[in-house]
Formats: sequence, C-alpha cells, structure tokens
Amino acid sequence: MDHRDATSATTDPDPDPDGGTAAGSDSGAPTAHHDTFARDHLPPREQWPRLRFDLAGLRYPERLNAAAELLAGTDPVRPAFRTADGGVWTYGELRTRVDRIAHALTSRLGVVPGNRVLLRGPTTPWLAACWLAVLKAGAVAVTVLAQQRPHELRTMCGIARVGHALCDVRAADDLVKAGVPGLRVTIYGGDGPDDLLRLPAPEEPYPPVETAADDVALIAFTSGTTGRPKGCMHFHRDVLAIADTFSRHVLRPRPGDVFAGSPPLGFTFGLGGLVVFPLRAGASALLLEQAGPRQLLPAIAEHRVSVLFTAPTAYRAMLDELNGYDIASLRRCVSAGENLPAATWRAWHERTGLRIINGIGATELLHIFISAADDRIRPGTTGVPVPGWQARVQDAQGRPVPDGEPGLLAVRGPVGCRYLADPRQREYVQGGWNITGDTYVREPDGYFRYVARADDMIISAGYNIAGPEVEDALLRHPDVVETAVVGRPDEARGQVVAAYAVLRPGARRDPEGLRAFLKAELAPYKCPREFVFLDALPRTATGKLQRFRLRTEPTAPARGARGTGDGAGANSEPVQGDHE
Repeated sequence: MDHRDATSATTDPDPDPDGGTAAGSDSGAPTAHHDTFARDHLPPREQWPRLRFDLAGLRYPERLNAAAELLAGTDPVRPAFRTADGGVWTYGELRTRVDRIAHALTSRLGVVPGNRVLLRGPTTPWLAACWLAVLKAGAVAVTVLAQQRPHELRTMCGIARVGHALCDVRAADDLVKAGVPGLRVTIYGGDGPDDLLRLPAPEEPYPPVETAADDVALIAFTSGTTGRPKGCMHFHRDVLAIADTFSRHVLRPRPGDVFAGSPPLGFTFGLGGLVVFPLRAGASALLLEQAGPRQLLPAIAEHRVSVLFTAPTAYRAMLDELNGYDIASLRRCVSAGENLPAATWRAWHERTGLRIINGIGATELLHIFISAADDRIRPGTTGVPVPGWQARVQDAQGRPVPDGEPGLLAVRGPVGCRYLADPRQREYVQGGWNITGDTYVREPDGYFRYVARADDMIISAGYNIAGPEVEDALLRHPDVVETAVVGRPDEARGQVVAAYAVLRPGARRDPEGLRAFLKAELAPYKCPREFVFLDALPRTATGKLQRFRLRTEPTAPARGARGTGDGAGANSEPVQGDHE
C-alpha cells in the first residue's frame, strides 16, 4: 500500500467538482461534549477522507442529535419494536422509556456529554432503548457483542476509555470478569434495587442534548480477528446519513414495514438494519434474541416480517426449510457481511421470487455503500455506488485502473473512516479515499464485481486465483452447503488452492466427485488441490468467515472431532489432489 504524506487529503490529484471537502464539512457548531476524549482523539484532519454532501437530504443543521431525530414525528401509537413473544413497544412507549433511561444516566449515574457508555446484551428493545438514551444524553455509545470475552472487553474499554456500562443481566458475568479499572457497570433486566430500570428518575420528557452534527455519537469496534481491534468513530450526522443514502434510495422502506434480521446491534449492519433504518422510516422492527436461520423463518411467518437483513450463509441455510413456512409477507431481502455468491442469489430467487439486495459495507463507513435493488440487480455483482457515494478501482499507488481489471476498491461519501487514535488510519485513508481492503473489478457498464479480499488472492504457479470464484462454483454442487477456499503455502507453487466444505447431512465425502464437478465449471488451474470436509466453518461472533484460521490450520492428518464443530479441524477429513 502507498502511504501518502500528511497533505494528501488536501492535495488529491483527482478534482472533486461535486462539493467534497477534506475537512469533512464541519458543522461549525462548538462541541456539546464536556468530556472531549473522543473529539481529542480523532485523526488529524489531513488524514480524514474527502467527504461528500452533494445529495439532497445530506445537508444537516449545525446542531443535531441523532436519537432525537430518529424518535421524532412518528405517531405515538404506531409500533416501533416487537418481540418474539408478541410484545409491542409503540413509538410513544419507546420515547417514554428512552427519556427515563436518559434521566437515570445523567441524574443518577453521573454520565455527562462525551462520556463513553458501553452497551452489552442480546438484541432486545431495552438494548436499543439504551443506545438511543445514550445518544440523546449526548454521551458516546460503545455497543459490543454479547459473545465477546473478558479480554476483548477489557481491550476495547481501554482503547475507548470507557467509564460506564449498561449491561443486560444475562450478559454481565464476562463484563464483571473483565475487571476494567474504574468501570461502573449498571445492570438492566434484573430484580435488584440498583437495576437501571428500577432507578428513580423523573417521568417528564428528557430534553435532548444539543450535540453538534460532528460530535461523536458512537464508537464501533472492528472484530479484531487478525489484530488489535480498531475503534471507528461516527458522528451524529453519520447515523442519519446511512439512512438517508442506502435506506432511503436503495431499500426504500415503508411505514408499515416490519424489519427483522440476524445481525446483532453490536454489529453496525444490525444497528442500521434493525434500529436506524426502521425508526427513520417510521416503521417497526422485530428484535430477536435468537436469530439464526432456524429462528428466522418461523419469525417471518408469525410476525409478517417484510424486510429481512442477514448474511449469505443464512439465505442458503434457509432454502431447505422454506416449504414449512409462509414467507409471503417478505418484500425486501438484504445481504451483507460477506460476498453473496451468484448461486445463492439464484437459488433464493427461484424458490421465493425475491431478489436479494446485495451490498458491501464496512464498520469504518458504518453501513452499505455499493448496492442495487429490483431491476438494477445483476447476480454476481455487488451493484453500483449508493446515491451519495462514489467508488472506483485503483492500483496500489492510487491510480484508477481500466474497467475490467482488478484493483483495490476505493470509496467516499458522507461518512468516512476515523479511527480512534490508531496509526492504521493512514492505511485505510489514502488520497482522500477510503481503501476498504477489497479487490474489485468495475465493469464497463459501471457495476462493481467482488473478486476477493485484497489479502485473500491466491497466487499459485503464477496464476492469480480468486477464492470466491471457486467458492461460487462449489456452491453450485447440490451437496455443498458452505465452503471456503484459501491459499496454503507450497514450496513448489508458492500457494496451492485448498477448499473447505460443509456438506448436506448424509452426503458422501467424495473429493473426486467434487473435483470432477469443478473441472466442468472452472479452468483446471483454479481447481483445489486439497479438500477438507468440516462440520462448520470458523466464523466470528458477527458471522464473518475467519479465512486466516483456515490458512494456518494443518489439514493432515485428520485429527478427528474436537467436540465443538466450530472450525477447521473439527471432524475434518483432508484429501490431497492435483490440478492439471
């Protein structure tokens, strides 16, 4: 990667006639934060990406509180949040509960604007209400995953200097075990007198803190699966911008929609899809504590879900169960988190008549920035830049490459990467563009096609091989449920292609059959030399595939079951082969 000097953002050789600004179109309003840690630890301005606000609806006022905006205007009797047991929170009830929590935060717990407040728990209306209350009180929400372990929590709390935490009683043990110095943990959902929901608080409305549009509203941490997690800082205006770009112009929700999905609220894919987008549209969301493929289909049928957010793996897993459920209420299906294979898109469309809206997003950019819907969808591509965003494909020196040639994906729009005191900012932002780490091809008609993560390209005997292309071919085999293809070190070839596959129950582990199938689908040099059969692929808590574990996991000899079925080597059976 080309590490540019500190003036690169303001001397971008690519002219920007559309109003982008390196300084980020500052609101001009003084910060409302008393605790200025977040603002003080933003990257230097010259390291920010060039931001764009030329789309109508993105010019926000100098004073802006995202929570107040999301809660404003909708009829108080309309449903806002729903639960699996049939419970419904109306907008009026949600506002009342958010205000009560905000009063408790400020009057009882001593939270002041700018303090970081960690939020932890399963996906429930109470967790969403806590997030809204933190923003309304002018504090900074640090939402983490309920699955994250004490050492991970301790690291993130240290990076963000978190002093307060609101935690579901069922997720409190690991947070207490983390032993974060100075962290005040307040439980909700329990029966103790110090429970957040039992603290005395005024019943009157809570006046929102008049935060600046560019005051930090949330810190979202990357998964940290390959290194120290990075805290991505997003402003109040950013929260609204993701709704006013992707949701408004691509998803196009309706007030009567019922949203649901699998991503947790600690994952920005879930925060947008299950809280920000429905509230911005005056719609409702079904918040499921358990939201795997086996829970989603009955929930869709029972609660008449119309907008679904989940990952490609879940869509494929649900295909075998569709016959047992009425999903006629669905009208929008969104996929992100990892590449959507064309085979999965076509199989879902053939079975349901629904066109999955594919998209790529990033924690650094908060949500989806390339996508397409309805007749604009082209299976096998991600789509086109979302209105309000620009994208291009460039080489390692920042020069655009011709259409049809692979290169690094670079994007810019109303939201940009701002790491919390992290030198990796200079790697992610170069020349005013956010460099996502993905290899893409821009087709001559303007569509962007995913090739691989930039560090996942396989180079074998001089050939460049994109793992996702091989995965897509494998998924066309009727017995393959999930697959991951990686490059493994090889003295003679540099790397060899290794395929990890999860098969349908009862399917025979037949590597030669798979190899023969692939030779009819791909050039011989792309066919895997190794096949490893697993019970499940290793994934992060947010469902992302951990390819690095597969690249480093020995494949031979097979070591039998570990009893977990959660990663490479679990009930694995490696098979060696050769490609011609």
